[in-house]
Amino acid sequence: MDNVIEVNGITKVYKMGEVEVHALCGVSFSIERGEVVAIMGPSGSGKSTLMNMIGCLDRPSGGDYYLDGELVSSLTDDQLAVIRNKKVGFVFQSFNLLSRVSSLANVELPLRYAGITNGRRDLARAALESVGLGDRITHRPTELSGGQQQRVAVARAIVNNPAIIMADEPTGNLDSKVGQEIMDLLLSLNKERGTTLIIVTHDANVAAQTGRVIRLIDGHLDEESNESKPKPKPVPVKRKRAKVQKEAGEGSES
Repeated sequence: MDNVIEVNGITKVYKMGEVEVHALCGVSFSIERGEVVAIMGPSGSGKSTLMNMIGCLDRPSGGDYYLDGELVSSLTDDQLAVIRNKKVGFVFQSFNLLSRVSSLANVELPLRYAGITNGRRDLARAALESVGLGDRITHRPTELSGGQQQRVAVARAIVNNPAIIMADEPTGNLDSKVGQEIMDLLLSLNKERGTTLIIVTHDANVAAQTGRVIRLIDGHLDEESNESKPKPKPVPVKRKRAKVQKEAGEGSES
């Protein structure tokens, strides 16, 4: 069994003055490489916080998180940025594209941040072609439909060949037909590339197309509903924290 994600007792506490808000309360689960998983729950359940933890956008208050075998739960901001760029591709509900530059330039961004210069344009072009936009590489987002903009966002997410794709309500701003086209695209990329796909969604129809649903309620796993499908058993993984620190720099500060 090859776990790309292993979360052990993750907690997150936000301090608002003298008040502490417990967003995550000892959450534990694992996700196998190549799985398609939905994260669901009512507003305030901790979905967005969990997405931020998995996507290396934030650090937990407690517990351990291993991404692709590397301990990332206690890294500095600079070290998290290294992991985030190499290991995670993001697709957002609002696309988050730069409106004044072309589709090609938008898709090139992760490669620029990674310091890749040789073949960068060819890699971005190939990613756009893989999502059916090979004839739209010079178009700006304002010249594209909503579905096409989301395809650009998907191309940007996969251009670095990440271990996982985090999709936050990827169909939320699209009509049902176009939304299903985006789901079909994400699922096809999962099958073709073996990339782990994690979708945060309120849409039961979207969740029904995944292999497993992780449900949260008040910062806890909803164990009763999560038991409807088998969960992988945790297994030992190789710890590579030293490698991450070497790449990002031992002296990095938050």
